[in-house]
Amino acid sequence: AQIVESGGGLVQPGGSLRLSCTASGFTFSSYMMSWERQVSGKEREFIAAIFPTGNTPKYADSVKGRFTISRDNAKNTVILQMNNLKPEDTAVYYCRGPRGWGQGTQVTVSS
Repeated sequence: AQIVESGGGLVQPGGSLRLSCTASGFTFSSYMMSWERQVSGKEREFIAAIFPTGNTPKYADSVKGRFTISRDNAKNTVILQMNNLKPEDTAVYYCRGPRGWGQGTQVTVSS
């Protein structure tokens, strides 16, 4: 199984970024997918999850109302739309599938 994240970068507070996760090597449409993030020296933190059908996504309280997770089962892709970004959102963001995570993509929110 392979997971590849992309879309990270540097953005000013209040800005937006769109992270993409492309998966292969397993039946994507059968599994819940999620996003997590990690700040150096801290534990990895759950951000959002989406069930195979895309219904009732789940969010951490820290991102609820600002982040949106979605998926395209035809393209084996999960998207994390991040709006109104804050400096405390700075972290490496990981996409998680049934067999683990990708390499992560760095998101830095700074003026």
